[in-house]
Amino acid sequence: MNAHPLAVVSPLARIGQGVEIGPFCVVEPGVTIGDGCKLESRVVIKAGTTLGSNNLVFEGAVIGGLPQHVNMPEQPGRVVIGSGNVIRENVTIHRAMEADEATVVGDNNLLMVNVHIAHDCRVGNNTIFANNAMLAGHVTVADRAYLSGAVAVHQFTRIGTLAMVGGQGHISKDVPPYVTVDGLSSLVVGLNQIGLRRAGFSSADIRQLKEAYRVIYRSGLTWSEILALLDAEFQDGPARHFCQFLATTTRGILPERRPPAAATVKLPLSEQRVEKLRVRAG
Repeated sequence: MNAHPLAVVSPLARIGQGVEIGPFCVVEPGVTIGDGCKLESRVVIKAGTTLGSNNLVFEGAVIGGLPQHVNMPEQPGRVVIGSGNVIRENVTIHRAMEADEATVVGDNNLLMVNVHIAHDCRVGNNTIFANNAMLAGHVTVADRAYLSGAVAVHQFTRIGTLAMVGGQGHISKDVPPYVTVDGLSSLVVGLNQIGLRRAGFSSADIRQLKEAYRVIYRSGLTWSEILALLDAEFQDGPARHFCQFLATTTRGILPERRPPAAATVKLPLSEQRVEKLRVRAG
């Protein structure tokens, strides 16, 4: 460990090999910091926090703070952070409410300036949170999701894998995987096709996702019919994840933004296609 003389590092913290700790940092008792981590100046790592290896934490970040809740727990849970994350200036990540629970951030995430992750959140791998994005308590963000600047996410909400949320979006319902949310309206505006291609999805994969998207948003079917058709039509492939995600929602999903009144492209499925799907679903 290479700690600056102006840093305060508890002898009861577990520090891995090759860790660098800058001036005015505070590392409290009960903290674990993995090999190769680097803390710039004024970083606070509070009790109950575990950092994996090779994390880079910038100035002013506070990791492991008590949950912001009117019923403050006497014995809060933990914060568990994976490896290879970049945590920029003034990020805050809070401990879970219950002693046997944890706020979890996975691997290789980029959390930009002023990001807030509240108690009991679950963040996957390879996500990007732009400046001032905020998660309330018990939010789940799946792998490769992208949250633009100043996005605010309501408690107990889920954001699916490879979803992209536009700037200043206010998310109060689940965001299905693979979709793009317009920040101005906070409504779904189609698939995140750029993100899908960057993630290596083939043209066939994207065609399948488009077909499933039309069932969800443009078929005019009831919720139970949508779930039945997704289950019948998409037994494998990436579109299968739509069925799994929608079947487990408790808050509902964000609706699609309405098309302009002058739109000339027919959006709903044809009557023949709907009837075919109904028959196949039984």
